[in-house]
Amino acid sequence: MSILRNALACLLSSSEKASVHSAADVRTAAYMHPIIEKLLADDEDGDTYRAALGVWRHTERPPLAIYDGDVSRCQIDGPLQLAGDHPLPLGGIIYSPGITVRLDPFEASDLRDHMRAAIERAILAWLADNGRRDASSASIAFDRRTADREAKAMITDWVARKEANRPVAKPVVKAPDHV
Repeated sequence: MSILRNALACLLSSSEKASVHSAADVRTAAYMHPIIEKLLADDEDGDTYRAALGVWRHTERPPLAIYDGDVSRCQIDGPLQLAGDHPLPLGGIIYSPGITVRLDPFEASDLRDHMRAAIERAILAWLADNGRRDASSASIAFDRRTADREAKAMITDWVARKEANRPVAKPVVKAPDHV
């Protein structure tokens, strides 16, 4: 449990567990229960799910899509509105260093289409660059526990190799202040 969550738990109650109760229609509750369970998990997965949704607390509208760059971010806002047979977002917003731009529904739709096309091109280019274009489209069995262990081992190995290749800083020898 994170330090912040421990502190909040101490401040808000004497117990580390809290009961959360909400009323919802049966269909919504059945759909939401597995998601809520994942959000409440007291582990790395739960932390990751909560972090992914953290931006939602600071938005005026529910985000349909969030596109993060290295320093800029774009958010397309919902709910989608059906305009004839064309779904349109209600708007959007772009954050870039020194710039904040609010988008109207048509600008947001145009940017969303542009971002989706760019993502598609990037994925297809990556597949081609890495020789993965011939991969089967059949469902691939996934053992989460084994896959996570292997991924973490790969990351640990990568960090170790990076540390081994880091140049060692030579100590700076200062001349004495007096001679």
